[in-house]
Amino acid sequence: MLKKIKIKNSEVEQLSNASMYPFPKYTTMLINQINQTAQGTRPKVVGQMSELIQEFDGQTLEEWIEWYNERQPNAVEAATEKIYDQFVKQKEAMMLIDKDLIREWVKDLVYTKTFCGLRVQQAIISFIAGKLGKSWRLANKEEEAKGIDGYIGNTPVQIKSATYKMENHLNEVIDVPIIYYEKKKDGLNIEFNEFEIV
Repeated sequence: MLKKIKIKNSEVEQLSNASMYPFPKYTTMLINQINQTAQGTRPKVVGQMSELIQEFDGQTLEEWIEWYNERQPNAVEAATEKIYDQFVKQKEAMMLIDKDLIREWVKDLVYTKTFCGLRVQQAIISFIAGKLGKSWRLANKEEEAKGIDGYIGNTPVQIKSATYKMENHLNEVIDVPIIYYEKKKDGLNIEFNEFEIV
């Protein structure tokens, strides 16, 4: 019989002989988000960690720290500076946030971005259909549930931001042609395989 067991992070740290710093509530989540923008722990700053840990042949945390610091002597400080600089910028931005600004953000998301997002799909599908000399339509609710945004001729298509290619979508399977777009100041850059649209 297959058995599934979870080992908590705290237990992994204990079993790994690692010390646990008592981070205050929410701080690691916030630092992690700040670091995503700062990119302070990218390989060019701290080294390729997955490769470095494979090269390391010691056993204890203390040995790892010594070994790592010999090979990446300024990495921790460089990462700290990048993240802290970004923290200062975000802290200044946080001071500008109040309930009214949050309300405006929600309205922008619910009204503007939702409306414009649908219009972008329509604009892209109709534009490509015109270029290919085909009919087009937006998907109905049942088709949307299957991941279809619209049809060009008889071909179902999905519209995705160009950033989708760089994001990690492990469980997502898309079996219709994807049309990628990137918003620019002067319009939309569109990328698609016209041979997939028949």
